[in-house]
Amino acid sequence: MTHQLTDTQAFWLGHFYRAYSLGQSLSAYAEQQQLDFSDLMQWRQRLAIQHIELPPQHRPNRFVRVEVAS
Repeated sequence: MTHQLTDTQAFWLGHFYRAYSLGQSLSAYAEQQQLDFSDLMQWRQRLAIQHIELPPQHRPNRFVRVEVAS
């Protein structure tokens, strides 16, 4: 079944795809685009509840493998 997006849904969904294509975390993207991060997260949840497919969220590596030379 195809879902017809409203203008508002398309606006926010576009932001999620743009952040994904740039490889940015949502917090960094929101800051760069001067968006309220909490609005971005609320719309992520709303779209998910409405069964609108979202791109995977970029999550930077928090741990880096380190080898110690002896």
